[in-house]
Amino acid sequence: MKRKITITTVFLGMFLIFASCTKEGPQGIAGTNGTNGTDGTAGCIECHDNSQLIVTKSLQYEKSGHGMGVNSERNDVDCAPCHTSQGFLEVIETGAMATAAPIANPTQQNCYTCHNIHDSYSPDDWALTQTEPVTFWMNDVVSDQGKANQCIGCHQGRELSPYPDLTAPTAIVTVTSSRYGPHHGPQGMLFAGTGGMEIAGPTSYINSAHTTQLANSCVDCHMQEAYGVQAGGHQMGMTYEYHGSDAVWAAGCVACHTDEATVHAKVDAVQAEITLLHDSLGAILLGKGFITASNSVVTGDYTNLEAATIYNFKYIEEDKSKGIHNYKYARALMMNSIDAAK
Repeated sequence: MKRKITITTVFLGMFLIFASCTKEGPQGIAGTNGTNGTDGTAGCIECHDNSQLIVTKSLQYEKSGHGMGVNSERNDVDCAPCHTSQGFLEVIETGAMATAAPIANPTQQNCYTCHNIHDSYSPDDWALTQTEPVTFWMNDVVSDQGKANQCIGCHQGRELSPYPDLTAPTAIVTVTSSRYGPHHGPQGMLFAGTGGMEIAGPTSYINSAHTTQLANSCVDCHMQEAYGVQAGGHQMGMTYEYHGSDAVWAAGCVACHTDEATVHAKVDAVQAEITLLHDSLGAILLGKGFITASNSVVTGDYTNLEAATIYNFKYIEEDKSKGIHNYKYARALMMNSIDAAK
C-alpha cells in the first residue's frame, strides 16, 4: 500500500503554518448517526452554561458542614450510610440501614449524593436521588417531607436499645452506652412530631405550624436565597456572621412571617425557653447521677421512665435547633420529662 502524505500550507504574515499531515488508509465501516443538537443547547451546555450557576452552588456547598466532609472516614457498615456518599446511595437502593461492606475510598456527601449528575446530560441531572417517603428507623413511622426526604433519610434517630417501654414505667432496663440516645441527627423526626418518649404529663403533645405548613421542611428554610457562602442556598446554614455577631438568616421565614424583626424576636424567645427547660432537666439528671457534667450518659440500670427522661434530654440536645424545628412538641417533651424526673 502506498502512503500518501498531504501537506496544506497557509501563509500568515511571515509565518509558515503546517495545518495538517495525515496518513490515509482504507476506509473503515460507517458508524451510526450521532444525535442532533438543538439550537446549540444539547449535552453539557444545558447545565454548564455561562450563568455561573454551578460555580455558585459549588462555592456555597464547599462552606457547608456536609461539603467539608466532617467524619467521612466513618466508613464501616453502620456509619457509612450517612457519613459517606457511596454508602448513602447504596442504602437508597437496598432499603437497608447498613451497607453490605465497609466503603473503600470513602468520600463526603457531594453533588452526586443528592443529584443524578451526568446521567442524562440534561437538566434532569438535577433530579434528587431520594424522593420517596422515609420510614424512620427508630419507630417505623413513615414521613413524607417532600424534597426534604433527601435529608431526613439521615437526619433521624438510630435504632435505640434499650427502647423504654412506658407501659411498664418501673421495669428495669440496662443502658450500656455513654452515648445512649438518638445519635447526632434527629431533626427530621422532631419536625414530624415523632421520635420522642411521650411521657404522660400535664403538657399535651401537639405540633407547631411548621409541621403542616412547610411542604419541604428542611429545604424550605435552609435552602432559600443564599447569603453569600455563609447561609442559605447550598451552604444550608440558618445563621451568618455580621459585624462580629451571629444573625438569623430569615430568607426562608418571611414567606409566612412577613415581619423580619418579629421573626428574630420569635426565634430568640423560643430558643431561650427551650434552652432553659433543657438546662433544667439536665440539672435534675446530673443531680441524680444519670448524666455527667459533659452530658454523657452514665451507664447502668434504670427504670423505663428514667431511661425515657434521659433519652428526651439527649433528643433535644442532638436536634440542635433549640426548639425551632417543632417548638410545641419539644416543649411538651421537656415539660413532661421534668415533671417525671423530679
